[in-house]
Amino acid sequence: MTFTGFPKEGVGFFRELSLRQDRDWFKANKARYQALWEAPLKALLDDVQPRLAKVYRGLPLEKPKAFRIYRDVRFSKDKSPFKTNVAGVITGKGGIEVGAPAALYVHLGLTEEAGVGHWMLSPEQLASLRRVLVDPKAGAELRRKVAALEARGFTADAMEKLKRVPKGFDPEHPSAELLKLKGLGLLFPKIPPKVRFGAGLADWLVDRSTEAAPLVLWLQARL
Repeated sequence: MTFTGFPKEGVGFFRELSLRQDRDWFKANKARYQALWEAPLKALLDDVQPRLAKVYRGLPLEKPKAFRIYRDVRFSKDKSPFKTNVAGVITGKGGIEVGAPAALYVHLGLTEEAGVGHWMLSPEQLASLRRVLVDPKAGAELRRKVAALEARGFTADAMEKLKRVPKGFDPEHPSAELLKLKGLGLLFPKIPPKVRFGAGLADWLVDRSTEAAPLVLWLQARL
């Protein structure tokens, strides 16, 4: 299937789902979900994966992974059974669970977000990241790379963030804010309305990932 965009009426589907959160309703409307969201997401990921593989040379990429719409409510106070977005990821070998970076993460629906990078690190990788951050030369270079992307609308982030600089590190260190992150991912700027629902979304995501790739690969070589 060629990616041609996400139908605008798809947002309405998620608005309905957010109000109902009913398994019987979803079962009756599953075909709508598949047409409006599941199939276009698969087409989008299949479109961008080979293009990103060329950008991230030296970092073997896994096949695209689309996440299930069903929420894991076992440890959540919110027992709503369904997510109100679709999401997918293209990662380095092994996946983010083992510390591989994402060449693209995207979720679309009632909330929207896309990004790249090292969102979750093993304890050993996190220790390596912190050594890089406090190294006078490497730390300064990494801060410059992050600042250059932030000036273009990217945001440094991670799946987990500490409230304070970790014990043993100077709270006034130039890398203090990055030291609070238990990874180093990069959120993209807000998706422009002009590409949000069309085929141009694939190009926009590839372009943003390409912008961030030098930092992702630089850091990967040091972890």
